[in-house]
Amino acid sequence: MATATVLIGGWLLGGCGLSSATAGGTRDPIVVMTWAPQNTNSTNMPGMPATAEAYARMVNARGGLGGHRLQVLTCDEHNDTVRAERCAQQAVDAHAVAVIGSYSQYGQSYMASLETAGIPYLGGYGIAQEEFTSPLSYPVNGGGPALLAGNGQQLASGCRTTALVRPDTTTGDQYPEFLDAGLTAAHRPPADDVRAPDDATDYTAAAERAVGGGGPGRCVTAVLGDRTATFFDSFRRLGIGGIRTASVLGSVKQSLLDSTGGTDSPLEGAYATSWYPPAADPRWNPMRDAIARFAFDDNRIDVADPGAETTWIAYTVFADVVRALGDSPVTAATVRRALDHTEGLTTGGLTPPLGWRYGDMLAVRDYPRMVNASVTFQVVRGGRLQAVGKGGFVDMRGILEGAS
Repeated sequence: MATATVLIGGWLLGGCGLSSATAGGTRDPIVVMTWAPQNTNSTNMPGMPATAEAYARMVNARGGLGGHRLQVLTCDEHNDTVRAERCAQQAVDAHAVAVIGSYSQYGQSYMASLETAGIPYLGGYGIAQEEFTSPLSYPVNGGGPALLAGNGQQLASGCRTTALVRPDTTTGDQYPEFLDAGLTAAHRPPADDVRAPDDATDYTAAAERAVGGGGPGRCVTAVLGDRTATFFDSFRRLGIGGIRTASVLGSVKQSLLDSTGGTDSPLEGAYATSWYPPAADPRWNPMRDAIARFAFDDNRIDVADPGAETTWIAYTVFADVVRALGDSPVTAATVRRALDHTEGLTTGGLTPPLGWRYGDMLAVRDYPRMVNASVTFQVVRGGRLQAVGKGGFVDMRGILEGAS
């Protein structure tokens, strides 16, 4: 588990480990919430609430957090602005001390309710800009800006020209800026911006626009969430060779490679940029072991999915912060103050050390809460996502701050 240094009220508190109290804890339960869209025609993240529930079963089987039973509430955000606000209100009504490891692109809908109630938003997926602007948000990754800037830098090593296929949405409108930052930092031209619906069943027209005139060094990167597989199926049917493909983790993942032919997948050789190490990395073993023991029959969880991975990291951070509170009450206010003073929190190597003090914030325009701009470069080889080179973190801070 992670370790953190947390300064609360002038006293330095260290992590005290999981309580040896009876299973489920002996003190008042700690109520938290995790939400994500499920069963929609667009991006779905059922593994995030499922991972949260598995994490709770794990800590409760070990006596809870400092003797507190962890109670996880879940909510189907359904990729809908009204439902996102309802999920936030449900967290408020339940007196949740935090919303953890969740996915929603509708930050303008849910964040106001959380801010009014003083509930911290820890480890959002990184899809909504409000996750990087609200003083009550504590991101664990660099969101879309880091992924796209990293993807641009990765593509720049072998591409003369690039096309970006992205959703024709407000969120998607931000993508070209960051991909271009990675490309232009390596003296490559900005990408051709190919807008596409985020719920289409065929992307032939978008694929044809992305290919353009083709030619040596042409690359196509697609960032369409769950619809990325549909796009690459349309791309494959064009029968055009010699074009390198790419995406970011979340839009391309191991389950997609398996379902599209493994070693014969049209994504063989594709570049991929992620916030985290590849799923086969041994640093993920604690998560794998926990899922195998406490959610072995829950097919919603894919341990290689970055949504589930983000939820795992966020709950790891939360558990460490709660343990550091010791005998202090666990409330939204005390959790928030603890997070505000956290420094050098380690996540078992799954991210660089985290902290949300003022000095930890990066100077990225419109993203003042960003504290971690690191990514990893991966490539599809033999139908598997593998690290490029030594697989270390690549810091996008300079590119993102320069773009600002």
